Amino acid sequence: MTKETIQPERVITDQPTGEEIYVQELENELTRHELAKKFRLLWLNRSFLFRAALAGLVCATVIAFLIPKRFVSTTRLMPPDSQSSSSLALVSALSGQSGLLGGLAGNLLGIQSTGDLFIGVLRSRSVEDPVINRFGLQKAYGARLEESARQDLEENTAITEDRKSGIITVSVTDHDPKRAAAIAGAYVDELNIMITQLSTSSAHRERVFLEERLSAVKQDLETAETNFSQFASKNGTIDITEQGKAMVEAGATLEGELIAAQSELEGLKQVYTDSNVRVRAAEARIAELRRQLQKLGGTTSAPPNEDAATTGTFYPSLRQLPILGVPYADLYRRLKVEEAIYETLTKEYELAKVEEAKETPTVKILDPPEVPQRKSYPPRLLLMILGTLLAAGLAMFWVLGKARWQAAAADDPGKQLAQEIFRTVRARIPWASSNGAHVSAGAHDASNRNDDRPRM
Repeated sequence: MTKETIQPERVITDQPTGEEIYVQELENELTRHELAKKFRLLWLNRSFLFRAALAGLVCATVIAFLIPKRFVSTTRLMPPDSQSSSSLALVSALSGQSGLLGGLAGNLLGIQSTGDLFIGVLRSRSVEDPVINRFGLQKAYGARLEESARQDLEENTAITEDRKSGIITVSVTDHDPKRAAAIAGAYVDELNIMITQLSTSSAHRERVFLEERLSAVKQDLETAETNFSQFASKNGTIDITEQGKAMVEAGATLEGELIAAQSELEGLKQVYTDSNVRVRAAEARIAELRRQLQKLGGTTSAPPNEDAATTGTFYPSLRQLPILGVPYADLYRRLKVEEAIYETLTKEYELAKVEEAKETPTVKILDPPEVPQRKSYPPRLLLMILGTLLAAGLAMFWVLGKARWQAAAADDPGKQLAQEIFRTVRARIPWASSNGAHVSAGAHDASNRNDDRPRM
């Protein structure tokens, strides 16, 4: 019994009554009537709306073509494939596990990727200032200060990194398409220079040390070569060991020939007199052999440091070779030591350069900057459409607002306030008196017409 009494009451309260349905239908009818009146008013003023839309189209077209063109040149860089420090390698390893764990570890350790490093270098003053000076952007942007030119360059340059692929995109906007492409390429060039200069790897430090050491050893080698060549030229020493061996062999040969000549002379004297031609020839040959032996062996009265040019010979004597052997060996040993050091350092220097090239993150261009063929700004067609729609909307607002103004009663508080404000403004602006009088007269006529209407 309780359920039967409660259920009908709930159904009755949920459903609208006939009076409520009638009121709702009446409101909908009035709404449709008001909309129809507004559409009819707009249709009657269609010529005005068309002229306003046409004027808006013309103004928007003029503005769209007066705005200077802008071109965007884009270059894309491959992500660096080398990690120059253990911390970056750690982040790379962690990122291969779970994204959350890798990102959390990177944030806790304060470690960034090499791509972030590249972006930071590209946005630094050390890169921006050379670009500004190379293309004269301070004059091109009309900036009085270099800082203002740097800000304009930053506003015209967009540098982003794709977190998934790691590709770095550099987009440069400029009024000149060729200059936009050149600036984008200059960013890559300056990035390469800065990465090379700022590289602090162990291979880089080793390469710098070897380069400095190699320069010093090269100077020492040149000094040793100069001293050795001057000593060899002054004393006629080419190779002390070989020269001594050759001179001993030559002396032994001359000594043998001298003994044979003396034996031959003794035999000739047994047969011929001293005035015989053959005897004299043998004596002359013996004298020449003795002179050659004396020349080859040197004299004990000659000073030990007497050079070959002073004695009139091309080579030092056999007696001078032991004396010249010590300084010759010293200079020769020093020369060979410097040559060995220079050769070893040269090999290590080349290996260090290879290692530095492996460890230094290099900039690899995926898409080189190209001269854009189409403008990126302004969107002229969009501006023309928006200008037309805006002018048409303002014209509709004017028509509907004017109609509502005319339909308002003269004793309407809002209308009275607007008329009072208008009269105050007209009194303070003399040049608006004629238009103001016209509008005031129109408003007064409209108020009179409203007063003449029969009131319900």
